[in-house]
Amino acid sequence: MTIVLFIISLLVLIILPNLNGQRHHAQGIHRHAMETVVQGQVTAYLDDHQTATHVTYTALEAGRYLTPQQVKQAQREGIKIHDEHSEDAS
Repeated sequence: MTIVLFIISLLVLIILPNLNGQRHHAQGIHRHAMETVVQGQVTAYLDDHQTATHVTYTALEAGRYLTPQQVKQAQREGIKIHDEHSEDAS
């Protein structure tokens, strides 16, 4: 029984660091995807409002280019709209 517990604990020690690395990688992919969505919607907004000089999350949400959940997520991820392009703040 002791040997079985030792093997299980050894496997857990090997797997846990890998899981944290995978979680970090998945968060990076999600952040990049969210940045792509925001950039696409900024472009669509500017195409529809050619006289607009500045785009904000409030304008994108009011125009239904982004949902409130997408706006919250983008802000939580630190994605900023700068010079009419979205960029990761980190």
